[in-house]
Amino acid sequence: MGRGESLGSRAEDLSPPTMLQASRKAGTRGKAAATKQAQRGSSNVFSMFEQAQIQEFKEAFSCIDQNRDGIICKSDLRETYSQLGKVSVPEEELDAMLQEGKGPINFTVFLTLFGEKLNGTDPEEAILSAFRMFDPSGKGVVNKDEFKQLLLTQADKFSLAEVEQMFALTPMDLAGDIDYKSLCYIITHGDEKEE
Repeated sequence: MGRGESLGSRAEDLSPPTMLQASRKAGTRGKAAATKQAQRGSSNVFSMFEQAQIQEFKEAFSCIDQNRDGIICKSDLRETYSQLGKVSVPEEELDAMLQEGKGPINFTVFLTLFGEKLNGTDPEEAILSAFRMFDPSGKGVVNKDEFKQLLLTQADKFSLAEVEQMFALTPMDLAGDIDYKSLCYIITHGDEKEE
C-alpha cells in the first residue's frame, strides 16, 4: 500500500453502482484472455462471496477495465477516475494501487483484493510471518502470557475484555500456548464451529 491509498480502500469511491453509471461501454474482446489469466489465481476466493456479489464485482471490473483486455492497468484506472470527475490522480497513487495485485490485476486478483479488504484480514502468509517473529524456535506456538502482555501494551492496545474474548476462541496446545497456525486459519477462513 502506498500513501494511504489502495485499490481496495477506494471501494467506497468506486462502488459498483457508481461505476455502472460512469461507463456503459460494451465489449467482449479479451474475455478469453481474462479467463486464461483468472485460471492462474486461486479459485478459493470465489467461495468468499455469493453469486450475486461476484456478478456485481464482474460488472465493476468491466467498468474499470476500460480497454477490455481483462487486466486493469494504469490507463484503465486513470480513465475510470476521469469519468468519476477526478482528473489529476498522482502517478504514485495509481502505481500503489496496481502494486497491491503483485502482478497483473485480472478478475480473480481483483476479487481477492476486495475480499481481503472487505473481510479486514491480511493474507494468511502475512499473518503467519507476523506470528513467526514471536516464535524463534519455530515450534508453531507462542507463549500465551507473553502474547497477552503484548496485546495489552503495544500498538493498537487491546482491552482486557478483548484479550479474554480472543483467547476464548484461540486454539491452545497442551502446555497452554497459542497454536498460531490454527489461529491464523481461523482469522483468514473463519471458525468452522461458528457455521
